[in-house]
Amino acid sequence: MSHSPPDDEDAGSLPPPRVEEVADKVFAYIQPDGTWWINNTGFVVGDSVVLCVDTCATERRTRAFLDAVSLHGGSAPRLLVNTHHHGDHTNGNWLMPEAAVIAHRRCRDEMLHHGITDPTGLFQAVEWGELHVRAPFITFEERLDVFVDDRLVELHHFGTAAHTTNDVVAWMPEERVLFAGDLAFNGGTPFVLMGSVAGSLIVLDRLIELDAEVVVPGHGAPTGPEVLETVGAYLRLVQQAAGDAFSAGLSPLEAARQIDLGPFSELTDSERLAGNLHRAYAECSGARPGADIDLAAAFADMLTLNGNRPLRCLA
Repeated sequence: MSHSPPDDEDAGSLPPPRVEEVADKVFAYIQPDGTWWINNTGFVVGDSVVLCVDTCATERRTRAFLDAVSLHGGSAPRLLVNTHHHGDHTNGNWLMPEAAVIAHRRCRDEMLHHGITDPTGLFQAVEWGELHVRAPFITFEERLDVFVDDRLVELHHFGTAAHTTNDVVAWMPEERVLFAGDLAFNGGTPFVLMGSVAGSLIVLDRLIELDAEVVVPGHGAPTGPEVLETVGAYLRLVQQAAGDAFSAGLSPLEAARQIDLGPFSELTDSERLAGNLHRAYAECSGARPGADIDLAAAFADMLTLNGNRPLRCLA
């Protein structure tokens, strides 16, 4: 799929992606500015194998990521972990044909069911390039250990919906590095529309228990474990506000317009509040974590909260 780039802003206005070595031969690939469809990836380099964590939303961005992997790793990736099914983390899978793709079983199911998402009308136009589905073909339910030479990478799913139904983290216990996927946003508004507010809080507590020294979030700069506390504080505010507004008979959009985000008001993509409230309202109604809800209505409210403009996307 192919669209023209936006007229008023384009990806050239953003700083270029950068590579940070967060531990010995463990790299985070950071894409500013971390807003819609601009994610982080990472890779671990061994003598005999390179493992990647996620790909990118567009062909151009994924090819740039692979160039960085080649520069620092010296060989094509043989292992690829997807932290969840969203296209900003999986669209580029097909550009790693030699890599074994690993993820939660439901990640595979979601990718095969939805295919490549074309969000025309929701976001500013993006040049997606050539994209094809390459779903994971090694799947697990709760825990899988992967080795890069003799270095352990633990893959965990914590048994509940959170950002999505199929979130996986890559945890390196010796290096104390956590690739958190979209369970963590640094500087951006957390987004749990397709997962669970309550489930996210459970998972964040589990992640805090790991006692990581470095957290590579799905979006935003690498940081320390304090980012997990910040995401939890935002979601607890949403959960409390949703309960009050639901009891008062307000719609999610009405509630979003009234909620004082306080210290979270400066986070990017603040319109996600409306989507998060749709999920929180479902939980107030007794829906299980990750249950299907009206995503079209939620995105419509986000567009309204964004001034009836397409959501900002410079991918």
